[in-house]
Amino acid sequence: MTEYIFEFIGTLVLVLLGDGVCAATSLNFSKAKGAGWVVITLGWGFAVMTGVLIAGPVSGAHLNPAVTLGLAIAGSFKWSMVFGYIVAQMLGGFLGAILVWLFYKDHYKATKDQPDTILGTFCTMPAINNPWRNFFSETVATCLLVFVILALGTNGNAFTFGKVTASSGALGSFPVTCVIMSIGMSLGGATGYALNPARDLSPRCAHAVLPIEGKRDSAWSYSWVPVAGPMVGAALAAGLFLWVF
Repeated sequence: MTEYIFEFIGTLVLVLLGDGVCAATSLNFSKAKGAGWVVITLGWGFAVMTGVLIAGPVSGAHLNPAVTLGLAIAGSFKWSMVFGYIVAQMLGGFLGAILVWLFYKDHYKATKDQPDTILGTFCTMPAINNPWRNFFSETVATCLLVFVILALGTNGNAFTFGKVTASSGALGSFPVTCVIMSIGMSLGGATGYALNPARDLSPRCAHAVLPIEGKRDSAWSYSWVPVAGPMVGAALAAGLFLWVF
């Protein structure tokens, strides 16, 4: 159970800080309101880094069902642990979103006349609603993320200090942080770059059940995109990785 617990904690922290930066830059009377997209992408990158620093030494810090699926397909993770990891990640994302709401509750109340803004602090929505194009966007972005994560562990990314050889992946969270930031800045404008069902579906469920003043529906008609896109993208990345490497 230890690995599952750390996946839960790591994903909770990821969503707490990630949705937290969305709330901070969007909600009324927040000191960070209007800080903009660069701050959001940096915040999400550092949120991932923090979660990885916590969970990495114990569970490997997938913190994302798509990453877990991609690693399993690529043969880098046991299939027997996939279900437990995904459950832990989804529960962590749900609780992380609830903590963001509790933290910014006064600001949510002050933003009750902006239901779309409130929803956007929990989950992603497309800039232009075109579900299949949005699905394509999430698939491509997640494919890139998972492919890079897999590539970091290859011999081609190894380096040597004296008699010690290590891969770029051994640096821990920093390379993945950079990738997350790059994807957000370059490919995030279309859908908000979910990349992670535990980052999107779990907070969307929290939005649905929390007693938030002035909230709208949770946009369930769109909710399949940030789940199916990342999972398909991860599977494609694993297949591409096995073919290339």
